[in-house]
Amino acid sequence: MLHLRAVCPPDKTAEALDILRAHAGTAHLIVHRGVAVEPAGDLVEADIAREAADEIVDALCVLELDHTGGITLEALDTALSDAADEAEEAAPGEGADAVVWQELVARSGEESRLNVTFLAFLTIACLLAAVGVLTDSAVTIVGAMVVGPEFGPLAALAVGLVLRRWDLVRLAGAALGIGFPLAMVVTLGGALLVRVTDVFGEKAFELKQHSDVDFVFSVGVPSLVVAMLAGAAGMLAMTSAKSAALVGVFISVTTVPAAGYAVVAAVAGEWSRCLQSVGQLLVNLLGIVAAAAIVLIVRRNGQRSPVGTRPLSRG
Repeated sequence: MLHLRAVCPPDKTAEALDILRAHAGTAHLIVHRGVAVEPAGDLVEADIAREAADEIVDALCVLELDHTGGITLEALDTALSDAADEAEEAAPGEGADAVVWQELVARSGEESRLNVTFLAFLTIACLLAAVGVLTDSAVTIVGAMVVGPEFGPLAALAVGLVLRRWDLVRLAGAALGIGFPLAMVVTLGGALLVRVTDVFGEKAFELKQHSDVDFVFSVGVPSLVVAMLAGAAGMLAMTSAKSAALVGVFISVTTVPAAGYAVVAAVAGEWSRCLQSVGQLLVNLLGIVAAAAIVLIVRRNGQRSPVGTRPLSRG
């Protein structure tokens, strides 16, 4: 179940209530008259089945409540109510299979913004990957995979391309196009410092002896298959609210490790491995976006998707 809150201008409240009453997936309908201060109006609340959310939110947006008031959704972990159970039973489909398109657009847009936090995580992840390469530590490489925040913009690219939300495409493109080069430049500085100070020992840059992390630069068909499977799993996790699966997605792909390996290989003068790592990075990026887009197209064919004209909000 999801909890819906809608701030309504007084002249729209009756229509909003009619929409919620008419849908079988609604339970616990409440209206607070005149309690909203900015924007002024009434507050309408209801618990709705996840599989009903997309249709209800779209209907409320037709009333322009997203412009003249506000609509928020919040996941409910527990709902002990016969009315809630009946609403879930009456709503068509299964909650785990339902895509709340407006929620997906907002979530992917928020996670793809180029900001200091995103750049910090990406840079730290690349530095961790470089350390993993220099120390021949697969565990450290896995840590870099988990820390890397790049799946958010990749998912946003897929959403933007499928729904033709070019604002999402621009946001995600800027995050990846600026984030990765900046993180790699910082990692380059760190690798040069390590080489000058010899803090990791004389053999740190002898990459041919680091067999435990060879999988990072070994690009090929298996790399593309893994990237596509991870992209598909990641988009399924995002659209079905099963976020726990995203951790497995992060550990499956070698985007950040490939970027870190490319930098270390360049400093070591291993240009063949550097180019292979760059190829690995590109294959993973393209594979994830392609598979995520395919999942969205398949899911959209089974469920109506939003028009997608509403601009992204920073809220």
